[in-house]
Amino acid sequence: MADVCPSRSEPTLSFTQGLILGQLSVVLLLAAFIKFFIFGDPPSPEVVASIRATDRRSRTLAHKKSILSLRETNALQLVQNPALNKKHVLRPGPPTLTIGSILSKTYYKVDSHQPESLDWFNVLIAQTIAQFRSDAQHDDAILSSLSKALNGTARPDFLDEIKVTELSLGEDFPIFSNCRIIPVDEDGLSFGTGKAFDANMATREGARLQARMDVDLSDMITLAVETKLLLNYPKRLSAVLPVALAVSVVRFSGTLSISFIPSNPSNNEPAKMIFTFLDDYRLDFSIRSLLGSRSRLQDVPKIAQLVESRLHRWFDERCVEPRFQEIALPNMWPRKKNTRGGDETISDVDRSMSKAKGVDIAKDVREEARKEIEAEAHGGADRVPDSLRYRHRPRADEEFPGAGSMPGSMPGSMP
Repeated sequence: MADVCPSRSEPTLSFTQGLILGQLSVVLLLAAFIKFFIFGDPPSPEVVASIRATDRRSRTLAHKKSILSLRETNALQLVQNPALNKKHVLRPGPPTLTIGSILSKTYYKVDSHQPESLDWFNVLIAQTIAQFRSDAQHDDAILSSLSKALNGTARPDFLDEIKVTELSLGEDFPIFSNCRIIPVDEDGLSFGTGKAFDANMATREGARLQARMDVDLSDMITLAVETKLLLNYPKRLSAVLPVALAVSVVRFSGTLSISFIPSNPSNNEPAKMIFTFLDDYRLDFSIRSLLGSRSRLQDVPKIAQLVESRLHRWFDERCVEPRFQEIALPNMWPRKKNTRGGDETISDVDRSMSKAKGVDIAKDVREEARKEIEAEAHGGADRVPDSLRYRHRPRADEEFPGAGSMPGSMPGSMP
């Protein structure tokens, strides 16, 4: 039986048709990417704020849960090994001022005290901010500081120099209200949430008082910059894309928490003030963008979403619980170790004081001499000066030193 070769299948599409189909698919994918990724409608601010608040709240609850579980583990270890709880005390010290005693002596009842309005505090803060804005208008220190911060060593190679084109510090002021005092433990957790406050619970080490107040700001604080995106492949400066960006803070509302931590002289730690914001805050931005030099793209939604997300992350990583900002407070009592200046400085001060006294004395002498001259001038020409009254009359031998003497010759010399 003769071998029969199988028939060869012919391609359904030619090379040209496949090339065209591939190009069309790439164009469609690119168009879909531009439409839905770059020019897609962003979600509403309420939805975004709700999603971010939920994420922040979940992080806070997870942090509190980890703290409580760690406490349970430590308590179990102390029960199993009581020797860990022993403290060797050399001598009893003075009784420490507890939170309960502070609240009792200041007549502050945590459970029944009404929140304060803080109107006086708003006036002081407004004056401080107004002075800060006035100083900023007459000084370029803020612009230079911002330029140095934006053009730091961490700037990537594909980014050109960043220039600040607009800076507005706003016109309104933040309003603080609804201030209340809450006792918290060393980890910042409230004592007995939902229960009556017990002063005996706040006697352990690390307990402190925390002031919480609501903050509300509606303003237009703007920072606008411009730069260029550089394409350095395949060669340096292959392409340049100008970029302009303006970010404005239009509203901020949240809860500010301020605490005072006493000093610890044994560990050489000064007194500190810490502040943080609770996770229920809301921060709204207005972001404007401009890409290109000739064919410009204005207010790209995706760029606004990326910038806003980055700003929220930056704020959460620094000022939102469980993270906080810490400020060391100076010691108000004068101490020898805080004294500055040596003996050379004191000698210089003494010399400068002596020089100043000498100048004052010389000035007084010149003033007295001027008064005497004026008095003599007003006395008249016929008045005999006091300096001539007591001049002795010349004797005969002094009046005529020698007969026939020549002027300029020595007395008693012969011609």
